[in-house]
Amino acid sequence: MLQRHTRARAAGAALAATAALLVAGLSGYASAGPAAAAPTPTAAESLRTDAAPPALLAAMQRDLGLDRTQAERRLANEAEAGATAGRLRAALGGDFAGAWVRGAESGTLTVATTDADDIRAIEARGAEAQVVRHSLAELDAAKARLDRAAGELNTADTPVWYVDVRTNAVVVKAVRASAARSLLKAAGVDASLVRTERTTERPRPLYDLRGGEAYYINNSGRCSIGFPVTKGTQQGFATAGHCGRTGASTSGHNRVAQGTFQGSVFPGRDMAWVATNSSWTATPYVKGAGGQNVQVTGSTQATVGASVCRSGSTTGWHCGTIQQLNTSVTYPEGTISGVTRTTVCAEPGDSGGSYISGSQAQGVTSGGSGNCSSGGETFFQPINPLLQNYGLTLKTTDDGGGPEEPPPGGTWAVGTVYQPGDTVTYGGATYRCLQGHQAQTGWEPPNVPALWQRV
Repeated sequence: MLQRHTRARAAGAALAATAALLVAGLSGYASAGPAAAAPTPTAAESLRTDAAPPALLAAMQRDLGLDRTQAERRLANEAEAGATAGRLRAALGGDFAGAWVRGAESGTLTVATTDADDIRAIEARGAEAQVVRHSLAELDAAKARLDRAAGELNTADTPVWYVDVRTNAVVVKAVRASAARSLLKAAGVDASLVRTERTTERPRPLYDLRGGEAYYINNSGRCSIGFPVTKGTQQGFATAGHCGRTGASTSGHNRVAQGTFQGSVFPGRDMAWVATNSSWTATPYVKGAGGQNVQVTGSTQATVGASVCRSGSTTGWHCGTIQQLNTSVTYPEGTISGVTRTTVCAEPGDSGGSYISGSQAQGVTSGGSGNCSSGGETFFQPINPLLQNYGLTLKTTDDGGGPEEPPPGGTWAVGTVYQPGDTVTYGGATYRCLQGHQAQTGWEPPNVPALWQRV
């Protein structure tokens, strides 16, 4: 029997009462503005999914078994699903237990809750409801205890653990069952929260470097550039921490002197950034198939189940889906936490390279298992925590040419990384963040209802 919460019932009833005002489908959104107001842009319009380059769509067709129309619809649906899930996360509060999309075109959004009284509110937003036992906060807390315990253990035989919202459990993948039991005991995690799965895979960082267009570290090792960034007037790029330590020098694909690692974290996380010299200019592009430019317009985090494509110096463009957020993985060098697990293949030399959903930057390649012939899984370091950690600004095609001053009394600011639930003020109004992203000019809260909800 699920415990009922008075607050949750009240919230569910209040939200359900608005059902008649909501348009069916994932993009349903009701505005209290005057009838003469301009139509509210959809999430897909806000995030410019129509700007997805042909190379990215072609890779999605190849790796996900889609035609071009399906690939375009999938990107649009995933943008709408992310915004809808963000609104429901804010509305359900502590009952929220995760969200995911499914279907060839990601046409179905499921939102999980711990309270059956929330079902009507979820369905009013055009999503399917699933009542589960554990909230996302409870599962995240259990995983955090595993992360802390892993710092005192050898977790080589429990190489991966993550929160799986689709099964409402923390999953521990173990080479030996006894190793999983040791980790759970050390963490003091309730067994009812955890599912153990047997694995023979032993992920490793993908920095056994050979071939492909990339950059060189100290004139020897080789990795892939992630995303061009700026820090004030300094230009550079984000990449994986295991590619080089702070102070290591880099040269470009043409062996021309390029820059220096300004910061690097590995293990624990897998993030780094390189400041480049005046010979190199940061551009808002990722190299796609055939050398085509794939534009980057932002860094809105994609939903579980969403499509994601990767660019790397060894294997080029490959696509797959996001399996889990908030994953921990143990490499021979140590445990990495907070990465995202995907079905995209990768091989040595792809490390540090870009993961992108539509035109939204997702992260940089960390490691994995398997290859692009037999298949496998990979993990990426999410880009937003990397940007936040080093105070970097993602280079995008929508850059306005300089920082924008917030309105009088406003707290929203260009370049700030916002997480779901964060609140800001802008133009005298308060807004709540729906999807994690880095703010940029043109994405002021009133302009992007896919990212911000007025409260």
